[in-house]
Amino acid sequence: MSKVQNTVNTETVSGNDMDKQTFYSRYIEKTHTIGRITSIVTLAMLIGSPFAIGAVLHAMPDLGAFARALLGIGLVYLISCIAEYLIYVPMLGAGGSYLAFITGNLINMKIPCAVNARDIVGAKSGTPENEIISTLSIATSSLVTILVLAVGVVLLIPLQPFLQSPVLRPAFDNVVPALFGAMACKYYRGNLKIAVVPLLLMTVLFTLVPSLTGSTSFMIIPSGAVAIGLAYLFFRKEQKS
Repeated sequence: MSKVQNTVNTETVSGNDMDKQTFYSRYIEKTHTIGRITSIVTLAMLIGSPFAIGAVLHAMPDLGAFARALLGIGLVYLISCIAEYLIYVPMLGAGGSYLAFITGNLINMKIPCAVNARDIVGAKSGTPENEIISTLSIATSSLVTILVLAVGVVLLIPLQPFLQSPVLRPAFDNVVPALFGAMACKYYRGNLKIAVVPLLLMTVLFTLVPSLTGSTSFMIIPSGAVAIGLAYLFFRKEQKS
C-alpha cells in the first residue's frame, strides 16, 4: 500500500512540475511576442516622431547631413549596444530586458533596482524566479519614474531655485557614483580576489584619462574581460589543486 502511495505522490509531483514548466514556457513565449511588438512600435515612434514634426512644421533637416551624423554616432555606440545586450539580458531575463531597453535608464536605475530585488529574494540569474522578480522590479521602477517625473514637471518652476543651488549641485553630480559604489561594495567583499584588479585598473585609467568617464559603457568591455579572465585563472588553479 505504501509503495502504491509513494508512486502516486511521485507522479503527482512530476505532474505539477510539468504544469509549471508548461506555464512558464507559455509565459516566456507571450513575453517575447508582446516585447517584440512593443519594441517595434516604440522604435517606429522614436524614429518617426521627429520626421513627422519636421514635416508638419516644414522644418525638415538636411537628410544627407543627418545620415552622415547618424552613421558616425551609430558606429561609436554600436559596440556599447552589443556589450550592454550581452551583459544585461542574462541578468534581467526576457520581460525585464524588454521593459528596461524600452524605458531606458538602465545603468543608473533599472539595473540597480533589478539586482537589489534579486538579492533580497535570493534569486539566481537564468532561473524563472529571476525572470519574474526582474520584470516586476523594473516595471515598478518604470512606474515610479513616470510618477516622479510627472510631479517634477508640475513642480519644476517652484523647485528650480532649489535644484540649481550651487550648494546642492555637487551632490547631484555624484548620485550615480554613490549609488553604484554602495552596490559594488557587496560584490567586492564577496569576490575580492577577482574584483580588486579590474577596480584598480579602471581607477588608474580614469585618473590618467579623465575623458573616459563619458564612455563608461565602452569600458565595461575591457574591465569585464579582465574579471572573466581572472575568474577563469582562479578556476583552473582550483581544478589543478
